[in-house]
Amino acid sequence: MKNALVLCLFITPLAHAHEGHGLPGSSHWHATDVVGLVLLVAAAAAAAWWIRRK
Repeated sequence: MKNALVLCLFITPLAHAHEGHGLPGSSHWHATDVVGLVLLVAAAAAAAWWIRRK
C-alpha cells in the first residue's frame, strides 16, 4: 500500500488533462456543463414568467 502511494505521488505530476482543464488560453464545454446552463436558463425563464403572470 505504501508503495502505491509513493508511485501515485510521482506519477500524478506527469498526468496532463486535455486542453481546457486549467490550462491557460484554453476552454471547452462538457455535456454536463451544457445541461447545467440549460437548466439555469430554464429556471430563470420560469422565475420571470412566475413573477409577471397575472
